[in-house]
Amino acid sequence: MTGQQRRKQILSLIKESEKPISGTLIGEKTGVSRQVVVQDIALLRTQGYDILSTARGYVLNESQNKSRLFKVLHNENQTEEELNTIVDLGGCVVDVMVNHKVYGKVSAKLNIKNRRDVQKFLNDLKSGKSTPLMQITSGYHFHTISAEQEEILDEIEEELSKKNFLAEIFPYEVEE
Repeated sequence: MTGQQRRKQILSLIKESEKPISGTLIGEKTGVSRQVVVQDIALLRTQGYDILSTARGYVLNESQNKSRLFKVLHNENQTEEELNTIVDLGGCVVDVMVNHKVYGKVSAKLNIKNRRDVQKFLNDLKSGKSTPLMQITSGYHFHTISAEQEEILDEIEEELSKKNFLAEIFPYEVEE
């Protein structure tokens, strides 16, 4: 087993454990010493995994944020209103995706969390030679929206619906 495979197994063990899992137990399950486990944990942390060390073992500090996929439809002039509606209610626009009949699914990370991010995004579009992704699908596009609570996502959905920005998601559009 390579180091990379072992770290993947360590990550799985930590994720699947219902309680903190000790470095000694991880070592036994992966066939290495506790010290190698400590080094692997350090490497996993540098890769962005938020692994916490507790008195009883390791746990993964996974984000408590909830997320939901929204299909929206609007024109380019309504982009600012759409994004501000989401962030003003406490949402984060994680990404944008279009489902093109020829190109398939095309997506881009956005991570828009506040009005400053909205303005930066709009300014980047204006200053570049690019156009919003939604233009290749006649305004239809998807956003993954995250928030701290389901209730916030419900409020965002309600407000986007009131503004007639929501479109129906068809089952084939969300298949992996």
